[in-house]
Formats: sequence, structure tokens, C-alpha cells
Amino acid sequence: MDAIRVRGARQLKGNIRVGGAKNAALPILCATLLSDGESLLRNVPGLRDIETTADLLRTLGRDLTVDIPEVRVKQTSRPVVPEAPYELVRQMRASVLVLGPLVARYGKAKVSLPGGCQIGARPVDQHLLGLEALGAKIAVEHGFIVAEAPRLRGAEVVFDMPTVTGTENLMMAAALAKGRTTLVNCAREPEVEELGRVLNKMGARVEGAGTSIIHIQGADELEPFDHAIIADRIEAGTFMAAVGAAGGDVLLEHAPLDDLEPVIVKLRRVGMEIEREGEHARVRRLGRLVATDVATSPHPGFPTDMQAQFMALMCVASGRSVVTETVFENRFMHVPELGRMGARIEAHNNIAIVEGVPRLSGASVMATDLRASASLVIAGLVADDETIVRRVYHLDRGYEAIEKKLAGAGADVTRIKLESEEA
Repeated sequence: MDAIRVRGARQLKGNIRVGGAKNAALPILCATLLSDGESLLRNVPGLRDIETTADLLRTLGRDLTVDIPEVRVKQTSRPVVPEAPYELVRQMRASVLVLGPLVARYGKAKVSLPGGCQIGARPVDQHLLGLEALGAKIAVEHGFIVAEAPRLRGAEVVFDMPTVTGTENLMMAAALAKGRTTLVNCAREPEVEELGRVLNKMGARVEGAGTSIIHIQGADELEPFDHAIIADRIEAGTFMAAVGAAGGDVLLEHAPLDDLEPVIVKLRRVGMEIEREGEHARVRRLGRLVATDVATSPHPGFPTDMQAQFMALMCVASGRSVVTETVFENRFMHVPELGRMGARIEAHNNIAIVEGVPRLSGASVMATDLRASASLVIAGLVADDETIVRRVYHLDRGYEAIEKKLAGAGADVTRIKLESEEA
């Protein structure tokens, strides 16, 4: 089994290219179910989640050519069976994003209840209530969501809480619904806005994507598209945190600074310099980091997907910081692993109090989810001796060759093989 070995105490210098956004690519891949013809996605990251989605779309009657950073998707002559099996959906909870397109296009869908990282309950009830409002009949049978509707009809849907995948699922469903749909209390993430751009290219009329209220005028049919995926703001933020841990001077190529403003504000406050250079960002650490508090919240707040990486920085900052997680109830699983490296953290429910130490100590640690994996790599950059991060299949779900990108900027980070009993 793969692991990442990090030998710390090396500054980062040079260039790191930010890849395409996984959380934008996944719903856009699912949107190809809404049309025939051939769609082309460009700037697609080479990730395990992309491979899983490609396999899922193949089972749903699509022919995919995956040649990263490009993916071509077209309809095949095979009969479409609108069923997403458990074997694929359990690997990635974003697979539930095929639900809306399938019921909108084919009048029925059978999708296994989702799996993915175990960082909280993350129910899909908002997806189902929204589809019911559009006229679908919903049942949950033997672990599957079963949805049927001859044709969806536009309606007003008010989400109880902002949900990214819920908003995206309903946007795609509404794109083929008859009439106008209004979604209220929507997720405002840049990836939602990106999906709106693609649906407009396909022939739907989407207004307000990226705001709390989205209007969608459905079309009778939609067209294939050619689209380049936006840069991954969480990958860019992760590399910023890596520079903060290791020190140095890095040019982040294609860093989406506007989408990262809540993170950049905090990083500047703790002692980092982040400046725009054309389409890129110059990232430096000015001295020892200074502790500051952070609380996660839906966009445009501080993203929960950057909480673990920021906590790794606070482990070596001067002073005490308080990290509050408000989005997911089980997202401190990296705390005990950071503790193995000498971090001083006390976690109570959704609050972690971090007392900074001058350095961490290398140790063997275990990744528990995608962003926790990244936090342990970052901690390894500022640790003495050697850190081994195990179970990095989590890491591969969201970071394309992170060890190669960091090594290219001077870090001593390599992928190694462990015997299965060691992993």
C-alpha cells in the first residue's frame, strides 16, 4: 500500500502549478448525462474521484476517453440503465450527483445511498425534498434512492441549509424541467457558479449561480459543451499552507485568489505574504507564524476543506489559537495524529484549542480523510526527522501527485510502498 514519506526542515522555492478543481469537475461530468453528442472537459485533474466518476458514467451508457487533463464524454448506442450501483457510489459520496440528471433526462433513477469520507452524516434529504418539489416520486428501498417523474416541472425550492451537492443536483434537474425553477438558500461556492456557466452553455438559462437565490429556466433539450474547469481553490490553499509550514518563496501558478479570500485573510494575519502576479500568486512566509483563531462556515466564509491544513500551521505558530468547526461534526480526526507528532491540541466537540510549539517531531501517522491527509503532509514539512503518512488513498482522491509538486519546489517528499500489514 502507498504511503508518503516526508523529511522536514527544507524550505520551498520555485513554482507549483494549481490543477483543475475536483469539486467543479465532478458535477460537470455528471451534467454530461443531460445531453447527447460529445462534450469536452479541459483542465481536469488526474484524481481517483475522477476515475470513479468516469466508471460510473460508463455504467450509465456513456463512452469516456480520459486523457488527463482532457475528458471526452459521448452517448453510446447501448441502452441506458439509469442505475448507479453501490459498488461505485460507496467510494465517493459525490456520486449522488447523477440523481438529478438521470431523473430529469430519463424519467427515473435508482442511485445507491452515498459513501465517501467519514467526516459527518451529510444527509441527502435536501436533494430528495427538492426533487419532490419538482414533481418526482421518491422512495428509499434496500439502500437505494428511487426517483420517478414523466417530466419534472419548475417550482420554488427552499433549502433548510446551504448544501453544495444539493444545490448542484437541483440545478441539473431543473435544467430539463418544464418551466422556471427558483432555488432559495443555495450554496454559494465557486464550484456552484461554475456549474451554472456550463448549464448555460448547454442551453438552460441559469441566473444567480454563486448567490443564495438561483433561477433556472428549463429547456426541452440540452446541447453538449466544451469547457475548461476552474483552478482548485482548496489545492491552492493547501500549497499556501505548505509554504507557511516550510517557509520559502513559491509562485503558485493559476492560483484563484478571488475564490480564496477568506483563507488569504487568515494566512496574512498569521504572518504570510501573498501577492498577485498576473494569473499567479507569490507566496512567502515572513517569519515565525503568529497564532490566530478561525471558524469554518459555508462560502464565502472560511472553508471547512481548509480547516485541517490551517490547524497544522497553528501547531507551530507562536501563541494559542482556537479552531471551531461548524460545518461537519466529525472533522477533527486529524487531531490525534498531529498529537503523535508533538502538537499540543485539546479538542472538545467542535472546538480545538492549539498551543503552538517551535517544531514538530516526525512520526508514523495515519490519514483518516482527504483534508486530514494534507494536514499531515504539511505537518511533516515542519517536523524533525521523518514522517510517514499512511493510507494516502484518501489523499489521492483530491490531490494530483502532491508529492511530485512539493518535491519540484524543494521538499523532500516521496511516495513509498509499504507491506499491507504495515499500512
